[in-house]
Amino acid sequence: MKNRLLIILVLIITTIGLFIFLHSNNPIDKSIKIDKIVIEKSKRKLQVYSNDKLIKTYKISLGQNPTGDKEFEGDKKTPEGEYVINDKNPNSGYYKNLGISYPNKQDIENAKKIGKDPGGQIKIHGIKNGLGWIGKIHLLMDWTAGCIALTNEDIDELYNVIKVETPIVIKP
Repeated sequence: MKNRLLIILVLIITTIGLFIFLHSNNPIDKSIKIDKIVIEKSKRKLQVYSNDKLIKTYKISLGQNPTGDKEFEGDKKTPEGEYVINDKNPNSGYYKNLGISYPNKQDIENAKKIGKDPGGQIKIHGIKNGLGWIGKIHLLMDWTAGCIALTNEDIDELYNVIKVETPIVIKP
């Protein structure tokens, strides 16, 4: 009898957790000017701010080797530091994307010191085209080559409210 109650309790908690995980949040009001993006790699979250006020938090996936700062092309790490959104592409191979101004001067110097190319093409993007049905499931693992991945619904929302030149801080 105790085992059955325990199993039922676990199923209820799991169902509630899954509902919360899969449930979508309220969209950002398009009249709000987003003036900063902060990514906390260790917490797998992307936050958007307006006038130093947190507006919304998104769950993210990172590069396959998420610990530490990006050092060179192919290391599968997501960079850390201060950048800006430098591009918006509605027709990329990974749904839509927001370009990040990586590498900066310091990134280039650090890569040169170890005789490597710093790489580039770091983006905030959705799921690979044709695989959008995966939805939030992709958030259960780090799978990119160094980019920051969101669901297609979340990148749609960000794409509509983020302007080129928006500052982005990527923290460990």
